[in-house]
Amino acid sequence: MTDLRNPHDHFFKALFTRQDAAQDFLRHYLPSEIVVLLDLTTLEIRKDSFVDPDLQEHFSDLLYEVALQDGQVTYIYVLFEHKSYPEPKVAFQLLRYLVRIWDQDDKQSIPLRPVLPLVIYHGRQSWQVPLNFAALFNAPDALKPYLPTFNYWLCDLRQYSDEELQGQIILRVSLLLLKYILQDEFGDKFREMIDLLRQLSTQETGLEYLQTVLRYVAGGTDKIERREFVEVVQSIFEKGDSSMPTLAEQWIEEGRKEGLEQGIEKGIEKGIEKGRKEGQREATLLALHRTLHFRFNTPLDYCDTELSALDLPTLTQLSETAFEVKSLAEFEGLLAEAKPEDKA
Repeated sequence: MTDLRNPHDHFFKALFTRQDAAQDFLRHYLPSEIVVLLDLTTLEIRKDSFVDPDLQEHFSDLLYEVALQDGQVTYIYVLFEHKSYPEPKVAFQLLRYLVRIWDQDDKQSIPLRPVLPLVIYHGRQSWQVPLNFAALFNAPDALKPYLPTFNYWLCDLRQYSDEELQGQIILRVSLLLLKYILQDEFGDKFREMIDLLRQLSTQETGLEYLQTVLRYVAGGTDKIERREFVEVVQSIFEKGDSSMPTLAEQWIEEGRKEGLEQGIEKGIEKGIEKGRKEGQREATLLALHRTLHFRFNTPLDYCDTELSALDLPTLTQLSETAFEVKSLAEFEGLLAEAKPEDKA
C-alpha cells in the first residue's frame, strides 16, 4: 500500500477515491466534448497502482474505468494525478504510467484502450510546464514526426475564481481547500468557507468527510493559527442541533484520549506543530530536490545537509527560485546567501 507522507496526497486520495466526487469533478472540469462521450454512471475505480515502486511514497495515481456513451470503445481510463508544485517532467511520469496500464491490458489479451491523463494542480507558482510530451525533446523538425507524443489535461485551480469552482458540496469544499492551502490568505478564505463547512456537518456522509477536511487543514498548512482554527471549527456548529453533542465537543473529548485522528484539541497541536515541522517541511524539501533533479540532473539528496538546516519560509522561497534560475551555479549562490549564520 502506498505510504503517502505528503498531506496533500493524503487529502487528494481521500477526495478522489470517492466515486461521487470523481464523477462530479469529471462532469464539471473535463472539456465538454469529452464529457458528452462518457457514461459517468459506469465510473469505477481501479484498485491497482501504476507508480514505480521507488516513487510510491511520493506520488498518488488514481485510475478509473468509464464506459463511452456510444459503445464504440467498451472502456476508457481516466488517470488522476495531482501536483502541489510545477513538475517539469510530469508528462514523462505520465507516460510511464500509461505504458504500465497498456502493458497490463496486453498481458490480459485486452485491446489497448484510450487513457485520459488528468493533472490537478494547486501550487503557488505559475504552471509553465508544456502540456505535450513531445515538448520534452529538443529535436530538428525532420525528426519530430518520429517522436512519441500525447497531451495531458491540466486543471490548474489557480486559474479558477472561487465562483467558478462548481460541483456538490464535498467537491467544492475540497477544491477551495486545495486552491488556498498553500496561499498566505488561507486563514481568511477558510473563514469564508464556514457556510459550506456547516452544510457538510448537517449530512451524514458530509459529517464523516468533515473530519478529513479538518485533519488536512491541521497537518497541511501553516497559514492559520491554532486559535483561529479552533474559532472556525466552533463556529461551524453554532447552529447545530442542541439535543446532540456537537462534533467539536466529541472530537475534543476523544482527542484527550486518542490524539490527532479523532480529536481537534490534540489534532491541532499534533497536526499543526508536527505537520508544520515534518509534513509541510518534507513536502517543500521534496519539491525543491525534484525541481533541481529534473532541471540540472542533481542527485535527489543534493545539498541535503545545507537545505535541511533552513527554515520553512526559506525553503519555500528557494523552491520557487529553483524553477526560475538559469543555472545550478546561480542557485548555489542563492543557497549560500540563505545559509543561517553560525552562532558563537
